Amino acid sequence: MGGSPSLGTRQPYQPYKVGTVTVRFVGTANVNEQIVRANMQVKPGGELDDTMIDRDIRSLYRTGLFEFIEVKREVLPNRVVNLVVEVTPKYRVQDVVFSGNEKIKSSRLEKETKTRQNQALDERQVKEDAEKIREFYQKKGYNRVYINYEIERDRATGYGTVFFKIREGNKVKISEIAFVGNNNVKSKKLRGVMETRRRWMFSWLTGSGRFKDEMFEDDLDKLRDYYREEGFLDVEIPADKVTYEYPTDNKLVLTVQVNEGRQYRIGQITFTGNKLYPTPLLMLIISQHSGMVFRPSKLDEDVSTMEDFYGKDGYLDARVRPIRKPNIATGNIDIEYEVTESDQYYVESIQIEGNTKTKSIVIIRELTLGPGEVFDMVSMKRSKMRLDNTRFFEDTNLTPESTNIPGRRNLKITVTEGRTGNLQFGAGFSSLEKAVVFAELTQSNFDLFNRKSFFQGGGQKFRIRLQVGSNSSEAILSFEEPWFLQKELALGFSIYRTSSNYDNSYYDEVRTGGQVYLRKRLFELFEGTLSYTYENVQYEDIESAYIGYFQNADGTLRDRYQTSTVSFQLLRDTRDRIINTTDGGRIELNYSHTGGPLGGSEDYYRVEFRGSQFFPIFRAQAQTIAIIARAGVIESYGRTRDKALPGYRDGGVPYSEKYTLGGPYTLRGFENRDVGPKDQYGNIMGGNTYGMLSLEYSLDIVSPVRFAVFYDAGFVNERSYDFSPATYNDNFGFGLRLFVAGAPLSLDFGIPLTKDKFNSKGNQFNFSFGTRF
Repeated sequence: MGGSPSLGTRQPYQPYKVGTVTVRFVGTANVNEQIVRANMQVKPGGELDDTMIDRDIRSLYRTGLFEFIEVKREVLPNRVVNLVVEVTPKYRVQDVVFSGNEKIKSSRLEKETKTRQNQALDERQVKEDAEKIREFYQKKGYNRVYINYEIERDRATGYGTVFFKIREGNKVKISEIAFVGNNNVKSKKLRGVMETRRRWMFSWLTGSGRFKDEMFEDDLDKLRDYYREEGFLDVEIPADKVTYEYPTDNKLVLTVQVNEGRQYRIGQITFTGNKLYPTPLLMLIISQHSGMVFRPSKLDEDVSTMEDFYGKDGYLDARVRPIRKPNIATGNIDIEYEVTESDQYYVESIQIEGNTKTKSIVIIRELTLGPGEVFDMVSMKRSKMRLDNTRFFEDTNLTPESTNIPGRRNLKITVTEGRTGNLQFGAGFSSLEKAVVFAELTQSNFDLFNRKSFFQGGGQKFRIRLQVGSNSSEAILSFEEPWFLQKELALGFSIYRTSSNYDNSYYDEVRTGGQVYLRKRLFELFEGTLSYTYENVQYEDIESAYIGYFQNADGTLRDRYQTSTVSFQLLRDTRDRIINTTDGGRIELNYSHTGGPLGGSEDYYRVEFRGSQFFPIFRAQAQTIAIIARAGVIESYGRTRDKALPGYRDGGVPYSEKYTLGGPYTLRGFENRDVGPKDQYGNIMGGNTYGMLSLEYSLDIVSPVRFAVFYDAGFVNERSYDFSPATYNDNFGFGLRLFVAGAPLSLDFGIPLTKDKFNSKGNQFNFSFGTRF
């Protein structure tokens, strides 16, 4: 019988082995062989792996030391392969030489370059270095500089020398920027759009007045954008038509050629696809209308406004597409808004992610949108703004999230927790308080009853500060719950003790007290604060010349008193930012009633107005004019009036509660508390009525450093409700606004104009932390 054919046994796969690995240099071997081997994983005796060889080649190229790398193979019996790694090293840098640089040292130019001795010679890097040197010279004002480079290579050694040849030219300032062809836009407006500026008195600080290629190219784009926003859609400002003239060796006149073209206006406006809202209603909410200048940015704003209009009623997926239609007959641009409407959505639930520290309720109470309500996109954006304003988070993101329920969307809130606590130790010095040292602990997201989270996450405010100084010291503990009883009502308190003599040099004043307050937004941007304050005030080390101001009508010494005060403040704040404000304003009206049925030893009331308004006048350098006005009245009644001494002490208001002006926060051309009624010896009496006006023009030098010119005027009168400015004092001056250790610092030099015979002490230099407003 025949049998089945016999199948041979398959032999197992035998991998190739690496025999020897030889490194061979092509050209000069200016690289150590060990560097080559250190960047390779292929080793003798290991398996031959093509993937590993490819990785080794890439690794060697990444060193930047080689021009070319090739791996050759020699196959031997018994499945052994010898490898030969042929490398062509790059030239190395022997030296970098600068020539022709007479105005700037070579050691300074070296900081602008990356080519260094003994590095691989990379001509692309050398070219970039030449450009960096040119940019550096331009920043210094040498816009006619010429930079050339040469490389001398020595094949015998494998090294090369890099020569940067410089022709510096003269230092040039821009004396004029002129425009030709701008028939419809004034040159002054065009210059205001540009970052490139003419030389002016503060160019040495701002760095302006110098020509820089990249900045000027950006300026040409800004000019084109500006013209398009004015309806000149076909504007041409060719860079190759700009002329550079040098009337003298150190002056440059730039002339920019402008071909404005025609100005386009809006023709017919139509809407298609809008079924939910009629066309007349949509016409009311857009800003551009027939006959107006066509502005591309306004078109985008109108699209956003219409989508928000749909979004406020829950039509989340509504979209508006603008279609521009040039009208050949009229020469205008017709606009068709193509509307794609959507279903209406309601909020299903609120989902919060990322709040590892802050309680969810703290986030939810800031929302103006809740479950079951129409999904209002405008409210969602407002909620994001409110969450951002808490400053609890580095980032917040609010988005609608799809659900399986028709007509329902979840509101998804994603937050990234930020740093809200701060522990500071420091020292400072001002012209008013002199030297101080302080320690301060603040937590803006405090939680009084959450020990496990280190008292964080409840949205409360906590602050404790200790300060000791040569003229003052203080201890303050304060706390605020911004959502008392889960309502938008802030409840807070503070306890403090202050000791100072910087307000005067005639006595020391110690105040110990506490305050509790309620604050609520009343209407629009107005908020009201109702507070109660109890203070114990004590005077120490009173000079003999001032003893009379601390005596009652019966001759007893009035060196201590207690005040029990209820106050109400109405505040409206629209400033764009608290520090270095450039737009908006702040209005503050205060009334306080001390004594009477409230107890204490003093009876008086105070009414005070404080207002400031900021007007941005030029976008360039953030130029701003600020107007600050203040006025106040204090008047005694009852027991306090009975304590009054005759004559100029009429009114009986405690001496330190009376008004004076002068110093870094009021009239900066006078010493602190040096403006106001005085007796025949020049001793400061203080007054019951005051008024003050301050005008300040400021601009950025190099942001955030600002330069300011100011004028201050004010008066203090002895009697209450006496607003006669007959005894006014005024001053003018200039100063700087800057930051030191994150705190705003003002440096002001005030020059008195109108003064009295006692406060004519000459010019005053003030430096202080904080703001005047």
